[in-house]
Amino acid sequence: MSELVLIDVNKEKALGEALDMNHGLPFTGGVKLWAGDYSDCADADVIVIAAGASQRPGETRIDLLKRNAVIFDSIIQNIVKYNNHGIILVATNPVDILSYVTLKKSGFPSNRVIGSGTLLDSARFRYLIGQNKKINPRSIHAHIIGEHGDSEVPLWSLANVAGIGLEFSDEDREEIFNNTKNAAYEIINAKGATYYAIALALDRIIVSILQNEGSVLNVSTLLTDYNGVSDVYLGVPSIVDRSGVREVLDLKLDNEELTRFHASANKLKAEIAKLDL
Repeated sequence: MSELVLIDVNKEKALGEALDMNHGLPFTGGVKLWAGDYSDCADADVIVIAAGASQRPGETRIDLLKRNAVIFDSIIQNIVKYNNHGIILVATNPVDILSYVTLKKSGFPSNRVIGSGTLLDSARFRYLIGQNKKINPRSIHAHIIGEHGDSEVPLWSLANVAGIGLEFSDEDREEIFNNTKNAAYEIINAKGATYYAIALALDRIIVSILQNEGSVLNVSTLLTDYNGVSDVYLGVPSIVDRSGVREVLDLKLDNEELTRFHASANKLKAEIAKLDL
């Protein structure tokens, strides 16, 4: 990454954040970083949308939908005014639905509108499995798919280390998944918002794009006949490179996982149907 621009309706805050970050550049290297406006999107390779109303204690991500859908109208209009060639990466919740909103309002092809999806959920899942099994989470292959939210789906049938399947008691499964699903609520109740892990997840996606890595990441992307699901954004393992989402990987789900995945898709489709798109 060579340039980073911060854009915010609160220009003074954006300026302060840019100033604070610039003071750290002597420790990290040569990134040109400033607070700007939407015209600075003109040459951007990746545009990250993290703006929106914050999730309150006790509030679900879906509860944010109406407030943030209105905010997105203005944001997307301003982006497409200056840029029609970049990749839009959505982080604002509910991220799957707002990625779909971004697709419809921007006119961008679906491979260039990506949501952060269940990448962070999968990282939490792997961390907690690692804690349970006393294995470095970087050695664990395990996925959360579907909504980045309460209907997300843990793929126990595919969890493995070095290709060897992992077994869990029913009690451990329940504890690991509940702690994965409820992690954001716990953090929000304790400190008001999540910051660090989601920032690292977004950085991972951006690096895969800019360096044309072709890494497999659980991002939110538009599905077409994926395990019987179409026309909705959900988090699934996808190959991410300079083109955006190059390919979606077809997972073999067991019957319970498939049922839960369809329920997750139907839940989001019902919410999307309420929007004026």
